[in-house]
Amino acid sequence: MPKKINFITLGCSKNKVDSEYLLKQFECNGYFVDFENYTDDFDIVIINTCGFILDAKEESINTIISFIKEKQKGKLSSIIVFGCLIERYKEELTNELPEVDAFFGINSHKQILQFLDSKYNIEYENKRIITTPSHYSYLKISEGCNRRCSFCAIPIIRGRLVSKNVEDLLEEAKYLSQKGVKELILIAQDLTTYGTDLYKKNKLDYLLNKLSDINDIEWIRLHYAYPAGFPINILNTINSNEKFCKYIDIPIQHISDHVLKSMKRGISKEKTKELLYTIREKVSNVAIRTTLITGYPNETEENFAELYDFVKEFRFERLGVFGYSAEEGTAAYNIKQINSKRIINSRIQKIMKIQEKISAEVNKQHLNKKVKLIIDSKEENYYIGRTQFDSPEIDNEVFVKTKKHLNVGQFYDAFIYDSGNFELFAKV
Repeated sequence: MPKKINFITLGCSKNKVDSEYLLKQFECNGYFVDFENYTDDFDIVIINTCGFILDAKEESINTIISFIKEKQKGKLSSIIVFGCLIERYKEELTNELPEVDAFFGINSHKQILQFLDSKYNIEYENKRIITTPSHYSYLKISEGCNRRCSFCAIPIIRGRLVSKNVEDLLEEAKYLSQKGVKELILIAQDLTTYGTDLYKKNKLDYLLNKLSDINDIEWIRLHYAYPAGFPINILNTINSNEKFCKYIDIPIQHISDHVLKSMKRGISKEKTKELLYTIREKVSNVAIRTTLITGYPNETEENFAELYDFVKEFRFERLGVFGYSAEEGTAAYNIKQINSKRIINSRIQKIMKIQEKISAEVNKQHLNKKVKLIIDSKEENYYIGRTQFDSPEIDNEVFVKTKKHLNVGQFYDAFIYDSGNFELFAKV
């Protein structure tokens, strides 16, 4: 009987892609593989960890401990842990968690396979087992980051920018389309600089145009575009080609010049606003998603008020906000002027309260209109779908109540008859 391996992936979608590559390699070596299974018994569990911020690190540790308990009950024989958390804290974790059979950092697929007496198959290098619903998948176009934002540990963990070449990405995207993927979500720590290391110039627009030629891909979505150095030429491509979702994820983190300078973001308030309004001007009906950090060490009440007022002014269609997390090794870690957890939580709540109102008003603009939906799932009496303005798991959903059978993973034209703060209600 083949040995059974269960993969648990924590953290971001980039981690998910890493696990999918490794899942395929183990399948090729004759293992029975599964993922995110917390109920069945397995021979081996492999945990891909996140070490980005404190909450993610705690989740990773708690997950490891929960499987150690399962091992002690005899429900599995081996635990292997790898990824970002191990890249940062391997020595400490090795000492504190001796029940774990092996720890590996990032980019360690070959070592993990070798540890389990398996071989790395080069012919499957760009192939994966899809762990998302089969109609959408993530395409990681680069690894690492050349930015040096003062709050971010990613360059410490993942290193400098390493772009994947266009040919390999096209091969991988075609493979995904053959597996039934209709929505391709481009991810990287920084999409904005794609190709500058490998080709000595920005190749994002070139890549986008090549990907749009793949017949069975109907939606292409962009995540994590850095504001500084944003390649304006991609806006015409997104606006003119129906395959591109009118959606851009561009984390601005803050708007105060004082905070942006301390964060080492490489862009001013004026230039940030200019870019955001340019995106709105050049891409008709665009949904801009951003991420903010509040509670940064030297963020004053005046700085926060500036951020709050800008959220009210610009009215982002989609927005997330995080409290600052102090990370060892980053430039901000040693700033002495820190904000209390109470202040940070209060500022988060204020931002989300105004964003809830903005989101409700934006949603009302869809009332009595037809929209194109992709159906993600069915729950009880509703089908749950998304518009092109929403990314899976993080954005708004559309609830469709119908007596008709709808196919998950298919596109439908729907009529919006009601809306809430973060959801729409539709008829097909």
